[in-house]
Amino acid sequence: MANLFPDEPDELRDPAQSKIPSTPTLRGLKKLSQNCRACDLWKRGTQTVFGEGEPDSKVMFVGEVPGDQEDLAGKPFVGPAGKLLDAALDEAGIDRRNAYVTNAVKHFNWEPRGKRRIHKKPNAWEIAACRPWLDAEIARLKSRVIICLGATASQALLGRKFRVTQHRGEFIQSELAPYVTATEHPSSILRAPEEARRAEMQRFIADLKKVARVIS
Repeated sequence: MANLFPDEPDELRDPAQSKIPSTPTLRGLKKLSQNCRACDLWKRGTQTVFGEGEPDSKVMFVGEVPGDQEDLAGKPFVGPAGKLLDAALDEAGIDRRNAYVTNAVKHFNWEPRGKRRIHKKPNAWEIAACRPWLDAEIARLKSRVIICLGATASQALLGRKFRVTQHRGEFIQSELAPYVTATEHPSSILRAPEEARRAEMQRFIADLKKVARVIS
């Protein structure tokens, strides 16, 4: 399977690779991932949050890490960021049934703030430990388009030097899929000041409309 994390040394490769059969199904991968202990995040998360969508999905969205609601539900992109993504997909004319959603890291990484569990960005070791699962999803789906949502997913798949701010909405030449692009993560729109949120949402929809044109 192709090395999709070219900037990480070999010692970060994870034994999770040995759990994955040569011809996996998405259902089989999801089941196997539930027992993943490749990094310590399994101790913090409620459960593994694997990707979700049909095996013939034309578009694959890769985010960063599950959030609090995703961790509890066991499904990706079901919280506020997921609802925003659904709304943007509808505006862009992309049928959610043609989309597969997943994250670079499958366990919720968080830190306490009072009684709340606040999202924490995964580190390089955690991202590398989860790579075999993401690799397997990409290989199994063979989607026409892969969309990296945010810096973590973009740099994991396109290299540490990749900057979403410089290449947002561009189609990047890659062996990952016929079309690969990057845009902001929906959660960043939610964090934007109220007066800027509408403009950021329109930019996000515009990026998705470029994808809609190549899968129509």
